[in-house]
Amino acid sequence: MPDSATPPAAAGTAKYRRVLLKLSGEALMGQQDYGIDPDMMSFIAGEIGQVVSAGVQVAIVVGGGNIFRGAGLAGAGMDRVTGDHMGMLATVMNALAMQDALERSGLHCRVQSALRINQVCEDYIRRRAMRHLEKGRVVIFASGTGNPFFTTDSAAALRAVEISADLMLKATKVDGVYDADPVRDPQAQRYERIGYDEVLRDNLAVMDQTAIVMLRDHRLPLMVYDMTRRGDLLRILQGDDSVATRVDAETEQ
Repeated sequence: MPDSATPPAAAGTAKYRRVLLKLSGEALMGQQDYGIDPDMMSFIAGEIGQVVSAGVQVAIVVGGGNIFRGAGLAGAGMDRVTGDHMGMLATVMNALAMQDALERSGLHCRVQSALRINQVCEDYIRRRAMRHLEKGRVVIFASGTGNPFFTTDSAAALRAVEISADLMLKATKVDGVYDADPVRDPQAQRYERIGYDEVLRDNLAVMDQTAIVMLRDHRLPLMVYDMTRRGDLLRILQGDDSVATRVDAETEQ
């Protein structure tokens, strides 16, 4: 379950104006083995509500691995393009669920899909998305890039660059980037800060390489943090880098 520590106050000037948050589909499962955990959705909505109250414009890209994962289906013999399209539709289901949780918490939210599905959400239009953000609405980008063979990590990096985000965040279940899996290796060392090229060179499991290269080429910093720790998202956006690993153009000396 999410950490129950007292969250920081939302008052005060945030360090970042506009951010993109990448949520994996698995993050929405909470303690379940499949699907969507309503308690986890409510927790995430509360965390996002804090940063919106602090004046930060928030966009979200959500994955679909809690329902379908195209690469996994392809590994089981399904046509990869078909599997990826099923995965994109799963992200729409997650985005609608996240929209509902956000709106129940009092936020205004729009879902935009890279696949045309007008009866349930808007088409992705960059200028419209930016207008929503400027009006204080949370925007959720669904369907990845709309193309097979690209992960939602790559879609998140692409959308972050397109909307001129100041920071991209990746929500995980550990408090940053490690040189090994901290769940399996108690000796794993956590990076406080690391460069894009080091992530690529050491093949660290942060995001896929396409996403990292895009962030590097556009000099967009990435923060990897533990989404289950109450208040850490707001702490990061108020300038506290100690609760996450920062990935950017410079490696800390």
